[in-house]
Amino acid sequence: MFPLGDDNSDRRITPVVNYVLIALNILVFVFLQGLDSTNSFTMAYVTVPEEILTGRDVVTEARSVRDPVTGEIFSVPGLEPTPVSVYITLLTSMFMHAGFAHIAGNLLYLWIFGDNIENRIGHGRYLVFYLLCGILASLAQVAVTALSGGDTQLPGLGASGAIAGVLGAYLTLFPGRRVKVVFMYFLKEMPAFIVIGVWFLYQVILGLGMLGGEGGGVAYGAHVGGFVAGFLLVRLLALGRPA
Repeated sequence: MFPLGDDNSDRRITPVVNYVLIALNILVFVFLQGLDSTNSFTMAYVTVPEEILTGRDVVTEARSVRDPVTGEIFSVPGLEPTPVSVYITLLTSMFMHAGFAHIAGNLLYLWIFGDNIENRIGHGRYLVFYLLCGILASLAQVAVTALSGGDTQLPGLGASGAIAGVLGAYLTLFPGRRVKVVFMYFLKEMPAFIVIGVWFLYQVILGLGMLGGEGGGVAYGAHVGGFVAGFLLVRLLALGRPA
């Protein structure tokens, strides 16, 4: 089920914050990461659970890691020194991506669903909401990794956690809104609660399967944590705003 668009007929404002967030993700990926998820900038500013848990910077050599679900072995580049507090990585990591498919998928979802949330809660609140969901998503992944005995030196990056928060908010505010999707090679319109509900169920199932690790490099704990954060927080941030 691949989303292509939704109903924006009720838009009252231009979603400039959403546009800026999309642009920032692209600029960081192109100019700071250099289209490379293993360069020194990336490996200095990713979120590393051990760093968040201890407050200490961790520097490592490149190594191989076995996926706990598939058994596939993939290479993890060495962690670089973070020149400032390691806690800043909770923010910086949400603007970095692991490759073209990663950033394209994330920004497609942000483009489709983020403007509706910004329209509903306003520019400033939307920015706070997005950043807070991203940070809470990263903390959720750190907690799941630690509690499940996962690899606490395995880095995490990407806007997925924050965007999962956007999806949670969308499900709260617009459960019946029609979303255009490609399903079984056909173009269809489905209510948001089905499109987003299927996405969330998929994250939960795979998240339980990988038990705190990053299955194939995907931080499912962050997806679930960000989604729940967005689902719960958006009602508070929508107070006083016109429906």
